[in-house]
Amino acid sequence: MKTQFFSAIIHKEADLYVADCPEVGTVSQGSTIEEALENLKEATELYLSGFPLPNKSTTLLTTFEAEYAKAA
Repeated sequence: MKTQFFSAIIHKEADLYVADCPEVGTVSQGSTIEEALENLKEATELYLSGFPLPNKSTTLLTTFEAEYAKAA
């Protein structure tokens, strides 16, 4: 059994939280953040059991600023 750490990006859509793992491409949802994360973990484990990743490089997370005009 292999263990790796992955990123989770979570945002709210209507009454559900949507969780996305950018390294693998798996997505899940739940009615709470904890449920969405647990569902994402399960979906990612199931995916990786059939499609293991090659050696994973380090993922970097950063932020950036973007300017845009407000809609009229």
